[in-house]
Amino acid sequence: MGKVAVSAAVIGGAAVSAAVVLIMRHRMRSSSKWARVVAILKEFEEKCGTPTSKLMQVADAMTVEMHAGLASEGGSKLKMLISYVDNLPTGDEEGVFYALDLGGTNFRVLRVQLGGKDGGIVDQEFSEVSIPPHLMVGTSDALFDYIAAELAKFVAQEGQKFHLPPGRQRELGFTFSFPVMQTSISSGTLIRWTKGFSIDDTVGQDVVAELAEAMERQGVDMQVSALVNDTIGTLAGGRYSNKDVLIAVIMGTGTNAAYVERAQAIPKWHGPPPKSGEMVINMEWGNFRSSHLPLTEYDHALDAESLNPSEQIFEKLTSGMYLGEIVRKVLCKLAEEAALFGDIVPPKLRTSFILRTPDMSAMHHDTSSDLRVVGKKLKDILEISNTSLKTRRVVVELCNIVATRGARLAAAGILGVLKKMGRDTLRDGETQKTVIAMDGGLYEHYTEYRKCLENTLNELLGEEVSQSIVFEHSNDGSGIGAALLAASHSKYLEVLES
Repeated sequence: MGKVAVSAAVIGGAAVSAAVVLIMRHRMRSSSKWARVVAILKEFEEKCGTPTSKLMQVADAMTVEMHAGLASEGGSKLKMLISYVDNLPTGDEEGVFYALDLGGTNFRVLRVQLGGKDGGIVDQEFSEVSIPPHLMVGTSDALFDYIAAELAKFVAQEGQKFHLPPGRQRELGFTFSFPVMQTSISSGTLIRWTKGFSIDDTVGQDVVAELAEAMERQGVDMQVSALVNDTIGTLAGGRYSNKDVLIAVIMGTGTNAAYVERAQAIPKWHGPPPKSGEMVINMEWGNFRSSHLPLTEYDHALDAESLNPSEQIFEKLTSGMYLGEIVRKVLCKLAEEAALFGDIVPPKLRTSFILRTPDMSAMHHDTSSDLRVVGKKLKDILEISNTSLKTRRVVVELCNIVATRGARLAAAGILGVLKKMGRDTLRDGETQKTVIAMDGGLYEHYTEYRKCLENTLNELLGEEVSQSIVFEHSNDGSGIGAALLAASHSKYLEVLES
């Protein structure tokens, strides 16, 4: 009996020892895994670094590329497109003007009543219409006839509060958010369709002429006075209410900037000098790239897998389309190499673009003590349950790294534009003010991103100069802005002036 008891004790002791060893191994393994999480995160943060010195280099590179793009067509990654907008709204515009905003699977028609000097926007109405999928891949006539027919319905509902002077033709601003080679303020040739449209017989055609012919077929008596993109519309909308607006920046799904340039600073402009002496330039700055941009392995992978490899690099670092995807790619590596979410990589985590930037923003802004928003998003979107607080903190930190880099680079881009305009310094006795009209869902809804962008620009400019730079949220540039540009380029302006 004694021998049995001793044997049992030995066996029991061995079992306990084995269990202790297993626990120790598990702890060591999880400790080494956590060390790997920390290492991957630290390396990513370092590679995403945007110290002031680097941001200054990015700003200088932006200015250099702006000069090159203004000098000649194809001279830079920045297209620096001449918009033919040389009359921004003054606030004196009067009458009824229409806008058509075509930029995706929906389009909007809009009308505004402008009250003239000190009258502002007296009234406005709009209607939003979905485009049937078959028209996105059909013929040019079918698409534009559908749009013109909807426009005809909208015009027919024009009430008594909108007053068109007798003998006047209605005028329209056309926001067309696809790649166009503009040939005048009211003409432009479609380079290619994007966003799911594929209508071969429109490519190479003047989109204003296509719309005008469709309006005639549908019995709509209206003239297109301005063909614009949403960034220039934002600039126009901002300028209408504030004379100091000189730059517009869109930070949304994509990103772009436009600004007012002196006509004599545009060597590639060969037309007659504009009366105002100024010309609005559509930078198409999403395509900016420089060796100073802090690119990581995740950015290179995202670019290689994209529909436009080696293009729109600045956009892929800063805009809403891509920020959530960068976070997903890093989380995927943390899951694969450091078992952040357990021994099995969550299958949903391998799905490209499953983590959208609004979800990233919600996690970044989570202030609850247990980060329950982060936990819910991980569960609902990626089907990852029971995450620890430690894991959730990693996710928040990752969102912070990606958003901070994007916002600081966007600020450096704005500094580059200010440098080109000579508005990054103050001359003695000067009291200039520069207002930047901002729009886009990323800027409007991602608070941490917006605050970081604005604080970074102040940091780069210094206290004194930053007091002369103002950010202003300018809503609906693609709608109201287009109507305002139709007004400021109205064919009746000369009649009114005389």
